[in-house]
Amino acid sequence: MKRINLLQSTPIEDNYWMPGEFEPHSGTWMLWPERSDNWRNDAVPAEKSFAAVAQAIVAVESLKVGVSTRRLARAKSALPSAVTLVEMESNDAWMRDVGPTVVINNKGSKRAVDWMFNAWGGTEHGLYQDWQADDAVAGIVAKNEQMDHYRAPLIQEGGGIHSDGKGTIFVTKECVLSSGRNARLGYRLCEEILKSYSGASQVIWLPCGIYADETTGHIDNLLHIAGPNIIFITWTDDPCDKQYVRSAKALSILESTRDIQGNPFRIIKLPTPGPLHMTDHEASGIVSGSGNKSRKAGDRLAGSYTNFYLANGRVLVPLLDPRTDDNACLIIGDALPDREIIPIPAREILIGGGNIHCITQQIPL
Repeated sequence: MKRINLLQSTPIEDNYWMPGEFEPHSGTWMLWPERSDNWRNDAVPAEKSFAAVAQAIVAVESLKVGVSTRRLARAKSALPSAVTLVEMESNDAWMRDVGPTVVINNKGSKRAVDWMFNAWGGTEHGLYQDWQADDAVAGIVAKNEQMDHYRAPLIQEGGGIHSDGKGTIFVTKECVLSSGRNARLGYRLCEEILKSYSGASQVIWLPCGIYADETTGHIDNLLHIAGPNIIFITWTDDPCDKQYVRSAKALSILESTRDIQGNPFRIIKLPTPGPLHMTDHEASGIVSGSGNKSRKAGDRLAGSYTNFYLANGRVLVPLLDPRTDDNACLIIGDALPDREIIPIPAREILIGGGNIHCITQQIPL
């Protein structure tokens, strides 16, 4: 077995970079939901949604799911036999945020970037008090995949960064520079670290993400880079919606932005579902626990169709609102004609605070 090294250099020094999610994958990783103060009814409804996502992925690429010993039997019963289960501890089930960002070079080599994780804001605005198990997940995945890895000196989640695979990454100031993450480092140093550990030449900073997003503005809930020059953006035409100004500011910046080769981006608007809110019934199934985020009836849910996942040859699109689901699928399908659209009922994932993109993390080919 290969010896796994913790590297002291950076990806940009070693000529590694973050590819686009739309590029071919060798596989995907997920985590299995468990904590009862986040997933209602002992996570039984969420398990069904996670299993549907897993089934759609494993049909086209390999899939590994991290699961605690306590839930191993349940996961094995719910998931297709082709899924590889990996026993590991985690504090929750957001593999996008706690798993590694995998960088590649032009020789086909892969390495993992292990960002610092503090539950989306630490003691200031984090979502739970103990995040040590989550912070260890990226290293466990890297070891399982036999990848050397870097430990980045930045509090950053995978859902807070998107790449076009050609040298441009996208983040929000609301997230990266939040008081519970990296505000003390300042804008310039954060950009330098982001470039060093993603291999990017430029960082596009958007002001903020989706309204009421408890991750403090993750980029993957606002937009999705679905091709070298294709950007889907969450949009509403309703100026009274609290999302309107947020999306309008982002759109204005993106329309004046070019990739590193000087090409404009093709920007495609996806409707904002809802607004959606947690119901009394849903809230009643969530128990009090150690989490800092309350789950109560009437809370606005940060639903977004850009939180889809690009598996090999497929787009896994969250179904969130019957009034807008079909239109969202049509828009995505028209823009990505070479991919099969796989609609997946995903409200149960949304209730937990994210969606399909948030619970997946790709390993590039």
